[in-house]
Amino acid sequence: MPSKFSRLEKIVICMSIAFAVCFALPATVSAMHIMEGYLPVGYCVLWGAICVPFLIIGFIRIKKIIRENRRALILLAMSGAFIFVLSSLKIPSVTGSCSHMTGTGLSTILFGVTSTSILGIIVLIFQAILLAHGGLTTLGANCFSMAIGGPIITWLLYKGGTGLKINRSFTIFIATMLGDWFTYCITAFQLALAYPSQVGGIPASAVKFLSVYAPTQVPLSIVEGILSVLIVIGLESFASRELSAISYGEAK
Repeated sequence: MPSKFSRLEKIVICMSIAFAVCFALPATVSAMHIMEGYLPVGYCVLWGAICVPFLIIGFIRIKKIIRENRRALILLAMSGAFIFVLSSLKIPSVTGSCSHMTGTGLSTILFGVTSTSILGIIVLIFQAILLAHGGLTTLGANCFSMAIGGPIITWLLYKGGTGLKINRSFTIFIATMLGDWFTYCITAFQLALAYPSQVGGIPASAVKFLSVYAPTQVPLSIVEGILSVLIVIGLESFASRELSAISYGEAK
């Protein structure tokens, strides 16, 4: 019997395995992004409102990408699955939140910040409903930190590195790693803004949250950087036509 699969079949099989592994992991209500009801209503509305322009632009951009390049659907699905799996691997680090990889760096490199915001909010909605990971009231805050703020840093570093002709793999590693770090800087600021310290106010509270995140988030971000590099190398080897469809090669 023939044992070879087509490229599309291999991608679909890998995605199905990734989702199966993710859903097999035990989910507890104590391990979340910023959990349901943890932020005051005003802050929930504020962060949600900030996300709206990015989401609108991202929706329009994704529609255009799919309309012009049907092959991009495969990479979009893969990027969304990557975000879902990595951001579901949670390590408790502080009351009200947790440390985990974000997975948004890869989609930022392939599609940009605004498109990543759409993939990110879809993932966050599914995680909140199906895995009790995060929350619907805190959706705006989680979306901004993981799917907008972090990706902005990733995009800036990636574009800067490629513009300066720095080694592509090294650029991807640094961009995705620091994008992950910045995500948690934003999360720490969001929590500190809502719950400032009695002594030292918001800065002291932010430092406290960051000091608790650091022991787990630093190694996790390094792992995410390595994984992102390996996946891009794999895509360049086995999905060159799909990458060409989204003009990835033009950045070389």
